[in-house]
Amino acid sequence: MNQFSYWQRIKVALQYIMPQLYLTQLAGWLAKQKWGAITHFAIKLFAKKYKVNMQEATKTEFHAYDSFNEFFVRSLAKNARQINQDSTALCLPADGKISQCGHISDNLLLQAKGHFFSLNDLLAEDQELVNEFKNGEFATTYLSPSDYHRVHMPCNATLRKMIYVPGDLFSVNPFLNTHVPNLLARNERVICVFDTEFGKMIQILVGATITASISTAWAGIITPPRPNEVKTWTYEGENAMKLQKGQEMGAFQLGSTVINLFQSNKVRLADNLDVDSVTRVGQVLAYKK
Repeated sequence: MNQFSYWQRIKVALQYIMPQLYLTQLAGWLAKQKWGAITHFAIKLFAKKYKVNMQEATKTEFHAYDSFNEFFVRSLAKNARQINQDSTALCLPADGKISQCGHISDNLLLQAKGHFFSLNDLLAEDQELVNEFKNGEFATTYLSPSDYHRVHMPCNATLRKMIYVPGDLFSVNPFLNTHVPNLLARNERVICVFDTEFGKMIQILVGATITASISTAWAGIITPPRPNEVKTWTYEGENAMKLQKGQEMGAFQLGSTVINLFQSNKVRLADNLDVDSVTRVGQVLAYKK
């Protein structure tokens, strides 16, 4: 075994043995603290290390953020992202990179080369949803620490259901995504089901180590707390929320992953999307078939 392979194995092993929940809770507590100059200095170091483009933010100065949480969910300046207005196009939901995208082979989605995970696992065994999205299309977007952490709507949609699924908190960085089987279907996640003119669409916000919080525009912070059971909210009649293309729908406190699912024969993914394609909110994700 060469040295590089040895350290790769150590890196993967640490993900299994380290206290994921406690580290994430600690990160969440630290991120809420307002320590003045100390906080501003830490934000500056973080931004320098991860090459965060502060010129895109509404507030460009480090001292404008009282806590790391405010910095993590910073808003972008007006017109920093242009939403594609083609009525036949769906837009990318987040800044980041494409981890994988393509066809759902019956019940299986590609996580990384040699690794697949099932709709059944991803959707917490909701058989109605599993059957509706078999043989459809998917796109997985990874948000790095340097990226803008808010998530937006690919198209006009009506919210019908939200499901919180408890799970692990493995890191979702590209290296571990290729080495931890079933990672995206075993991590904590919030599943959002929408009706759209492109058929049903699911947008999933996946948790990860140090991702201290997942929130949605309609329900606020979903996690924490982290209950040990699946929780489901339905939105019908007057409770059915309508969201517009490009509208903010959720946010991560630090980066993670967004998974989009589409039904069979409803959309065609954009030809330019491939593994490691850089994504920006508002650019084309797919077209109506």
